[in-house]
Parts: sequence; C-alpha cells; structure tokens
Amino acid sequence: METALAMRTGDYKPLPGVPDEMVDADGNVRPVWKAFLNAASGLKAADLAERFARADRYLRDAGVFYRAYDGQDDARAWPFSHIPVIIDDKEWQGLAEGLKQRADLLEAMMADFYGENRLVAEGFIPPALVASNSEFLRPLVGVTPPGGHFLHFVSFEVGRGPDGNWWVLADRAQAPSGAGFALENRVAASRAFSGIYGEMHVRRVASFFGAFREALQSDALGGEGRIGVLTPGPANETYYEHAYIARYLGISLLEGEDLMVVNDKVMVRTVAGPMPVSVLWRRLDASFTDPLELNPNSRIGTPGIVSAIRAGNLTMVNALGSGIVETRALLAFLPAVSRRLLNEDLKIPSIATWWCGQEAERQHVAANLDEMLIGPAYSRMPFFDDSGQSFTGEKLGKRRPGAVERWLERRGPFLVGQEAVKLSTAPAFVDGKLTPHPFSLRVFAARTRDGWTIMPGGFARIGSSDDVAAIAMQQGGRAADVWVVSETPVGKPTLLTRESRVPRNKPANLPSRAADNLFWLGRYIERAEGNLRILRAWHSRFAESDDRSQILLARVEAYLDQIGIDLTEAALPQSLLQDIDSAVYSAGNIRDRFSPDGWLALNDLSKTTRRFVDVVKPGDDAAHAITVLLRKLAGFAGLVHENMYRSTGWRFLSIGRYLERGLHMTRLLGELSGEDAPDGAFDILLEIADNVMTHRRHYNVNTDRLTITDLLALDPQNPRSVLFQLNEMLAEVEKLPDRERHVLMSPLHRETMRVQAGLAVMTANSISTDFYVTLERDFEALSDCLAQSYL
Repeated sequence: METALAMRTGDYKPLPGVPDEMVDADGNVRPVWKAFLNAASGLKAADLAERFARADRYLRDAGVFYRAYDGQDDARAWPFSHIPVIIDDKEWQGLAEGLKQRADLLEAMMADFYGENRLVAEGFIPPALVASNSEFLRPLVGVTPPGGHFLHFVSFEVGRGPDGNWWVLADRAQAPSGAGFALENRVAASRAFSGIYGEMHVRRVASFFGAFREALQSDALGGEGRIGVLTPGPANETYYEHAYIARYLGISLLEGEDLMVVNDKVMVRTVAGPMPVSVLWRRLDASFTDPLELNPNSRIGTPGIVSAIRAGNLTMVNALGSGIVETRALLAFLPAVSRRLLNEDLKIPSIATWWCGQEAERQHVAANLDEMLIGPAYSRMPFFDDSGQSFTGEKLGKRRPGAVERWLERRGPFLVGQEAVKLSTAPAFVDGKLTPHPFSLRVFAARTRDGWTIMPGGFARIGSSDDVAAIAMQQGGRAADVWVVSETPVGKPTLLTRESRVPRNKPANLPSRAADNLFWLGRYIERAEGNLRILRAWHSRFAESDDRSQILLARVEAYLDQIGIDLTEAALPQSLLQDIDSAVYSAGNIRDRFSPDGWLALNDLSKTTRRFVDVVKPGDDAAHAITVLLRKLAGFAGLVHENMYRSTGWRFLSIGRYLERGLHMTRLLGELSGEDAPDGAFDILLEIADNVMTHRRHYNVNTDRLTITDLLALDPQNPRSVLFQLNEMLAEVEKLPDRERHVLMSPLHRETMRVQAGLAVMTANSISTDFYVTLERDFEALSDCLAQSYL
C-alpha cells in the first residue's frame, strides 16, 4: 500500500513568486520540516485517515465550536487543518523579541492616550484618530490601572511577506480571542501525530498559561478578591473558549449580571452573598461593560464598573479603552511613534498602510489602486476577514473617471489603503494531497512577573484556496497548530507543577446565576426522565390494545395533556424535546463547571431525541425508542453522580432533581391512586416508578391503594418515593450557606423541614387526593423559596 505523505511531497509545488514554509525556492524541503516528513512518510493512507479522524473526534467530543459573524446562532464545528505549521525555534525567538517590543509600544501608547497625550500634541498622531475614535473612552482619561499597566494579554496577526520577512497585519488588545482554541489545536494535533509529536522537540504552551495565571494572582493586580473571566455569555461567537480558559486556569466564568458594584467595589453575587472581585479578564468590548458611563444600551454589562476602576479597586485585563490601539490607521504612524516612545525602530514592520485623511497619502492611494486594499480606518477587522468592509482597489478603479478621487476625498478620514500582498503559504492536506495555501499566525503575548512572554506557537489560519481573502474561517479557512521546534529537548511543563500556590475558592463561592442553572438543569433532566417513563408505559399498553379510548390509556393521556404533553401530535411530542433542549441550554450557561464527558453525554441525548421525534411510531416502536433514551439519561446521571465534586453546585443540582422527582410522583399519585383509579392504574404507577419487583418483595398481596401509597409516597428507603426526595432535599438544604446569617435556620431550611415533617407523620390510610394537591403546591412553593433565598 502506498504511503500517504511521501508519495505527495514530491508533487508539492509552491505558488509562483510566493514563499512557502515547507519548501524553499528551489523546491527543497526546509530542515525544520524534515523530521516531521520523514516520520510521517511511513504512514499508510488508511493510517493517516484514521489519525485525522481521531483528531476530529477529539474536537467533536470536546464540544469545540465557534459562531460566524453572519447573525445566525448556529454553533459550528471547529475547522481544523491537520497538518501543523512548523517553525524553527531560532527564527521564532526573533519573532518573539519583535512582538515583545510591539507589546511595549502598545502599552506606551495606551499610557499616552489616557495620560498626557503627547503623541497628538507633538504631531506624531493626527488628532482625529483619537478624538473621533469610538474606542477612545473619555471616562477613563487620567485613570492609571492598579499595578500601572494597561495591557496584560495581547495578540498579533502576523504573516510572512514576499520578501520572506514577518509583517504584523493587525494588533489585538480589546479582548483578544484564540488562546483557548490554540490549546485545543495542540491537543488535536498531538492526537493526529501521536508518537511523531512526542519525538520532535516541540515547545509546550502550558508554561505560558501558568506564568500568566501567576501574574493574575499576584498582589500587584489582585488584592484579596477573586479572579474571573468576564464573558458576554453563551451567544458570543467564542463563548466555548471563554469557558475553556476559565476551566483550564481554575478561575470563575462570570457574566455582567453576576456582578454588582457596592461602594466602588465589584462584588460577585454568590449563594453565600456578595464576594469581592479584584481582577476581570475581559472578553467583551469595553463599551458594553458599564451601561452607566459607557454604552447605555448595553444589557451585558454592570453599572458602576468604571467607578470601581477609577477608585483603583479593579484590574481589568485589558484596561477599558484599549481597543484604540487596534485602530487600523495607526499602523501608518507606528514607525515614528516607536522612535518617539521607545527610541527604537520597529523590529517587525507593519503591513504598509496609508491613512486617507491626509492629502498626500490619499493621492498615493488613488494613484495605486491596483495594488491596494481599501477599508475602514477605525475598523478592527483585518482586511482578509469576512467583514464585508474592505475591497480591492482594482474593483474600485473600475468606477467612472474622477469618481474614485471624489469618493476618497469625501470619505478619506474614515478610510485607509493597505498594500495588497501575497502571504506565504503552508501545506494543507486537501483531497488526499498536500497543497500550498496562504496562512497567517495569531500569536499571543502575556504580561508576567518577568515581563512579556510569547506563547510558543499560537495558531495558524489556513486559507481555503490560494486567495488571501479566504483565510478567514467564515470563508472556509481552517485553523492549524503551530509547532515551534527546537534542536534540543524541551521541558514538559504543566499547570500542576506549582498547584499548591493556587488559592482554593470556598465551595460556597458559587455565583447565583450558576446555581440557578444547575438547579434547573437538575429539574429539566428529572422532568424529562419522568415524562419518558410515563410515555413508555402508555406506548407499551397501546401496543397491546391499539385503542386510545381504553379507560386507563385515556386517563393517562388526559394527565399528560394537563402537564403540556400532547400525544396527538406525535409519539414523542415536541415538549419532551424542549425539556431536553432546556437542559442543554442550562448546561451551556455553565460550561466552565461542566465536565466534557457530561457535556458529550447530554448532547448525545439531545441529538438522539431529536432524531427519534420525527420517525418513531406509536406503540412498540416508541416504547423501544424511549428505552434507549432512558438509558442515555441514566448514563448522563451516572456521569454526574460519579464525577461531580460535592460542592455547593452539586447541592443545587441535586435539590433540583429531588424536587422535580418528588413533584412528578406527587402528581401521579394524586391522579392514579385515588378511589376512582381505573383498573391497571396501580400497576402502571409501579412501572413508571420502576418498582414492580420492589413491591413484590415487600408486600405479599396484590397491588392496592394502601401498598402503592406506602411504597411510592412514604417509604424512606425507596429512591422513587416522595418522602425519600424530601429527606434528601432536607439533607442538602441543611448544607447550603445561610446568606442571611439566621440564628436558627434559613427560610428554605424551615419550609423544607415543615413539608418533610408533614409527610413523614402521615400513614397510608390518612393520605387523600386532597393531600397530594396540597403537597404539589408545597413543592412549587419550595422552588420559589429557593429562588428568593439564593437566586
């Protein structure tokens, strides 16, 4: 059988006049790639396909996704390019030094913009690029952040130009994304090339994150408050990464509604009451953070954040207003600014840029349209991205004579021209062969105790064709891992090496929003299971009689209709799918607290349910499908039970499950255990509760109202009985933090004890249908009481 890569590297032809990362101008494989290609050349085509499938499976199972900028809410699978981009460590060190210098320059510019503003006063930067810039936040002028630094985590879009040198295409300081995806790319690539990756001296990335985490926890930034990642929420296109980074670093994932400002101090709402926050790693645009002083239309911010920063009580990573250094027009002035602020020339140049707000530059752009890309001066989107805001000068030049000049003169202050360059190419495995595609690097820099450090690798964006504009993933581009390869063995750091230095959050420090989602996740999962058990019992009997008017079937169908399940619309009604989708939504809101295995199991349940809803038929077919779903539900519940840490979050999840199961059984008993219960009602109750064998062992009589009531309502050892749920609820409620500091017990504790005691003293003879109605109201009241007390 032919090998996969060795057969095709000889056919690999770089694009004419464009540098390539893998082969030089003479077609020879570059030294840094030889070890990889030699190792991969022994792989059979089938083996290579299996390795690529392994990487894809890992990304799919981990739930890695992104959302496009197209207004749709659909999560899209992470587009992974399996062949890594390989760069020699010596070359990387030069790139890293240049980017550290650039990070220092951006920091110095921030200090000037929000300080003395000498760059404008001395003519190095046109006033309009600051004064007319929506990213220049006037409420932050004169505010020096705690620790003295504005920037802590930045990224750079870097590409290799036709001359073989690296150029900076764009700076990212507002809320740089991609670091978490870079980590996942690394794991996927190591799965695809296990063995090969281990044998090559690829520099690891864990130490980069470890050093940054230590910096976030330093006294200079953090004080005594907690650290959080501030996210816009699950609808954001990179929310997966926010949750992944928070989980990876062991810090809280917070939304604006989790926070409040009290006496110029930021507090997070937890189930134990407000707790201080000292550091927020911001992943939303600055203007949305504070509707009081910035964007009044923001619904994802926290009023008073700016006042807390102004008072020196909060470090924002990065500082509010840092989006100004992403202004594309500033690239035209960076060489002079660098000499002014750093007394140094730029080690890595920016892509050639002309701001059309100046007469000479505007004329130059107009005279060289065929070699230009035209785009907005203030936009933070790179030209090769799918922003719809840039276009080639060649296309523009086809307008009527003089129209371009007039348009540029009228819109000049809002436009820039940038040199249209061909970026270097890197190999991608497409249609069974290696082909060259343009690529750019996203490289990350973090401020640590020892200054700036550069992540050894970042990730590459690979174009879907030889068109530079197709590098964006929205245009079909893909992401690849970047291997920085050393000549000598490298260390293998992990975040566990100094774990003893990481402060452990108290279990009670659970944000109220997270507690709310965990509580309702428990309720939705238990609701879905209870309803599935009723539906299976109904379909099993319908398969035997094929008569919906049969008294027991009609009674159960009427009950299902009362709780919003319409059996006339489908064998598996949409309401069932809605419960499971609601569980997925609740879990999605707490991705940082949810294990990958649990998330995979829950999504598998949702996909299977969605597939069954459209195809199963009433009767035996539906009963069989429901059995499959119940097994998947049991698998998910088992994962949660065995793996979830028994903290405050576990208690809210458990309380939700116990409450919903108790409510479910109470309603069923009220409906089917009364004096008017139809024939077979007691048997169907036992089947729904999965207690048929238990009843036979415990009672030497046939089923009747008293045995059913004793077993399903009053037996404290039966995990399906109502009393069992109240006992377990009471045990969990007793361990919840008392945020009101009551002397004896919280209102929720007191009410749970009252309801539990009221049922515990009952006997099977004394329970009536009216009692179940009252008990149902009590369960609903307990849910309301919990929400009022903690959520």
